[in-house]
Amino acid sequence: MVSHRRERVSVFKVLTRRQRTRLIAGAAALILAGTAGIVSRGFYSEPEAQAKTQVTSYSATQMQGLEVSRDSVRKAINEGQGGSSTGTAYVKVIINGKSKLILGDNFTTVKSVLDAGDITLEPDDTVAPGLNTKVTESTVIQISRSNSEIQSSESEIPFNTIEEKTDSLPAGTTKVKTEGKAGVMETTSLITKVGGKNSSSNIFASYVKNAPVNKVILIGTGKVQATTSSSSAATTTAVSVSSTSTTPVGTAQSIAHSQVVARGWSESDFTCLVQLWNRESGWSTTAANPSGAYGIPQALPGSKMASAGSDWATNAATQITWGLGYIAGGYTSPCGAWSHSESTGWY
Repeated sequence: MVSHRRERVSVFKVLTRRQRTRLIAGAAALILAGTAGIVSRGFYSEPEAQAKTQVTSYSATQMQGLEVSRDSVRKAINEGQGGSSTGTAYVKVIINGKSKLILGDNFTTVKSVLDAGDITLEPDDTVAPGLNTKVTESTVIQISRSNSEIQSSESEIPFNTIEEKTDSLPAGTTKVKTEGKAGVMETTSLITKVGGKNSSSNIFASYVKNAPVNKVILIGTGKVQATTSSSSAATTTAVSVSSTSTTPVGTAQSIAHSQVVARGWSESDFTCLVQLWNRESGWSTTAANPSGAYGIPQALPGSKMASAGSDWATNAATQITWGLGYIAGGYTSPCGAWSHSESTGWY
């Protein structure tokens, strides 16, 4: 993910293991009277902001039990994590007890925050403070919606198969180094009911609960030396891995592979990209962290991807184009970004 972060509150589960401190906000408080008229189009941590895990870095995974401070979030933004800029502001919104951070520029009133977060009120909703109240980063907006409940569901993130060439094995032989295991994507939605039936479902957050473990197969390239008379044991050359290749899984990865090759990067770079975005977003175009990071590359805020296309909120090709540009500009290559993520927990 591209780095991001937010306020002190106990978190609601978010992002990747590698993210040691993630910004999320989560406390609930009483809901004062408010104003009327809003409906919730999609509680994606506003398409323009979604975050990752870690107090100073975001990623679509692991945030359970973590707490972060406003200073942590501001520090992450000032560092430019996830493509954010120092002009980016954030405001915490609590909807039926669940928190998320809305990121954007030029916030003035409560209404401007809700607009930026693509949050609309329904006739029976209450919001506090009122829509015309001026906001700062210390403002907490609370929305209460009747006949609604928060529901969570899990879906599988497929693992990839990575082939590593190594001269530690004789040419023509293979060995399974690591068995693959599917990951888990957790999606939390606000379900509104009418007459006892679900009338609408809006995604509140969707993040990598457990990143997939890729299957790794060693491909032998070494030469076996002839057996000597004093020993029946064959010897091989020293262990080394020369390169890797990964088979794309799904449409998004196929698009990414084509773009990686077009940029002149190697198959090993594609392997690094797969590992990075498996952990950041599970390659989901709608991966949304309550604290702000969004999409396959976990841009912060997500609206930054509009520079690659107006369909940035749902189009994999657009998100990948932006994400690879971000990686090229900040880390030279996907393996550079992966190395940074491995050492710091964010990219």
